[in-house]
Order: sequence, then C-alpha cells, then structure tokens
Amino acid sequence: MDEITTRHNEKMRRIKAARDEMMKTKTEEKGLIMVHTGKGKGKSSAGFGMIMRCIAHGMPCAVVQFIKGNWDTGEKTFLRDRFAEECRFFVSGEGFTWETQDRERDIAAAQNGWKIAQEQILDPEIQFVLLDEINIALRYDYIDIDEVVDFLLHQKPVMTHVCLTGRNAKPELIEAADLVTEMDLIKHPFRDGVKAQKGVEF
Repeated sequence: MDEITTRHNEKMRRIKAARDEMMKTKTEEKGLIMVHTGKGKGKSSAGFGMIMRCIAHGMPCAVVQFIKGNWDTGEKTFLRDRFAEECRFFVSGEGFTWETQDRERDIAAAQNGWKIAQEQILDPEIQFVLLDEINIALRYDYIDIDEVVDFLLHQKPVMTHVCLTGRNAKPELIEAADLVTEMDLIKHPFRDGVKAQKGVEF
C-alpha cells in the first residue's frame, strides 16, 4: 500500500473506533416528534419516504393531508391503490388557501383533519403518522398550536412516531420536537417559468 492509502485506512480505523464507542451510549428507543419545515422543496417527499420505510418494515402507518385537498398527487394514488391496508390515507383540506378563499371552510376542514390525526395517533395499531402540510394550518391558526403541542407531548403513545410537514413551523412546535429539519431554498425552476411537474412535485 502507498502512503496515502495507509494514512486513509488508519484514519478510518480511528473514526470507526470512536463511532463504535459513541454508539454504545445510544440505547433509548422512543416515538419521535419530527418536523420538516423551510422554504425549500422536499418536506412532504421526505415524510412520504418514511412512510415507504414503515411499509417495508411492516409498520402500520397513516397519512393525514391538510390543505392540499383533492389534488391528484402520485403518493396519494400510489398508497391508496397499492398499500391501502398498510397505510391509511386521509385528505382533510379542500385546496390551498388562495384557492378556496373561504376561511371558515378552511378552518372546518383543518379541525376535522386534526380530529382524524388524533384518532390515528392514538390507535394502538398505528406506529407512524404523517401530518402533511399541517404547519400551514397551524400558521393561519386554523388549529390551535398549544392544543397540538400538548397532545403530542402528553397524549401521543410513547412509541408512536409523528412527522409534521409544511413551511413556517411555529416555534412552540420546533421546541417540542425531537427532530427538526429545515429545507433551504437555493434554486427553484418555478422562478424561471417552469410549472410544477408530475413525478417531481406531485
């Protein structure tokens, strides 16, 4: 072996030894509260990626979709057509707020979605719940943030995972969460006149 390879291998051995020691201290298991927020794309996509993992591991799961309404998304079609038994899929919104232009209807739809979400989270059969775009409903105060945080912290079953997506996650939710990821926007084709495209954004 040349000197560069030898140094590299030695460095990797040290990293592995340190990593093995660190992993010995990571023994706890718990149901996580996860938040995907930020202006960048990928918040819902990452949530649905975890839904796929749950299905692969035989973990019953549920999706409650806020705001988006009956938009014909690939993930909704895929899960309802092929994995209806493994993953329950609920749509509570009637469309983006600028489309409905009816605050009272938006509030009623969001409140209904939150009711369904609580039922799914409390169901002992369900191990993972994705609350897609709930942060939008929380941002506009369609659902009370204190009620949501209190429920997640004090009523959610210990081993149930919940992922909440959408821009502008409220500080109270970020504080309560175990894992928070912010998707940053660097470039977006929409700015260059490219519309949302099938398979990429829905």
